[in-house]
Amino acid sequence: MVLQSSFKNCLQLCCILRAPKAGFRGTASGGLIIQSVSNDVYCNLAVEDWIHDHMNLENRQVLFLWRNSPAVVIGRHQNPWQECNLKLMRQKNIKLARRRSGGGTVYHDLGNINLTFFTARKRYERMENLKLVVKALKALRPQLNVHVTDRYDIVLDKQYKISGTAAKLGRTTAYHHCTLLCNADKFVLSSVLKSPYKGLKSNATPSVPASVKNLFEEDPSLTCEMLLDAIAEEYAMQHQIDHRVTLINPTDETVLPGINNKSKELQTWEWVYGKTPKFSVSTCFNIVYKDSVLDVKVDMDVKHGRIEACNIDLPEQWLPAALCRELVKSLTGSKFCPNETAALSSTLLRTCPQDYELQSKWSLLCENMIMLM
Repeated sequence: MVLQSSFKNCLQLCCILRAPKAGFRGTASGGLIIQSVSNDVYCNLAVEDWIHDHMNLENRQVLFLWRNSPAVVIGRHQNPWQECNLKLMRQKNIKLARRRSGGGTVYHDLGNINLTFFTARKRYERMENLKLVVKALKALRPQLNVHVTDRYDIVLDKQYKISGTAAKLGRTTAYHHCTLLCNADKFVLSSVLKSPYKGLKSNATPSVPASVKNLFEEDPSLTCEMLLDAIAEEYAMQHQIDHRVTLINPTDETVLPGINNKSKELQTWEWVYGKTPKFSVSTCFNIVYKDSVLDVKVDMDVKHGRIEACNIDLPEQWLPAALCRELVKSLTGSKFCPNETAALSSTLLRTCPQDYELQSKWSLLCENMIMLM
């Protein structure tokens, strides 16, 4: 009750700051339309968690509008190594986040809109939400050929996916969120959502590939701001509430008590990677050394993001067996992570005999092991 009261009071303040003397309506019942002033994916996902956990939605519905700086967001039960190019993401400084809902992997940037529909679970209607979005698009541009599929996607011209969807159903509260491609970077999208990792076997939920298109490509006059306004207006009309959009800062503890702890949790390695369902890696790579090419076979079992078992098969005459066993021993129990593996290999290298050829071979082996991650 205290949390709900705090949320109500602070939303009143936010609304007054944006529209002086307008007052605040629709908090006790009816609906709210709120929009994040942050483009941080972890902060915005934390808002979803906060509303789901703390807000009484028995007689109310909420539409949350948000946009993120470049990020890849995977579903609750997905494998990031299977879904995306982590190495490329690190190079481009693209964040990886794991949401609490199911579904597939999506790429976010400022050309992508995110919509979250909150209701009581008994009033959860995913199809109706998507039809609302389509109706808003049609009101904005009647010529757009958009419709909702049986898979709860919104497609353009009967073939291009412009919106993916996922949901979380709690005991009494539910939310459904979807994306809307306005002017996202499709080159980056296709690059980062293509896994380069070989030999992965997993029971994690796989994404379903689809051809995508930006609404901007269909009509260059469309902007994210126009789409957000149109959807907010349609939502307000259907729910008979004030069209006014309330801005919130998702790092403001006075508005959302405890929100920063939720955001920090979503950024932890244990959540982003450690929640990955158990998987195995069985692959080979070649090491070129002087005039020879060496075939190396690697098998690993990974549980909770950590290497549970590891085997590296290479000729004993190429590298001392004791040294290879030491690497396997160090990797077992460690994070399936390039940084941690690089640190382990550096530590082990310092214990190697001061032999240039031996250290060169060791470095090549470790570099290739790191590339597997």
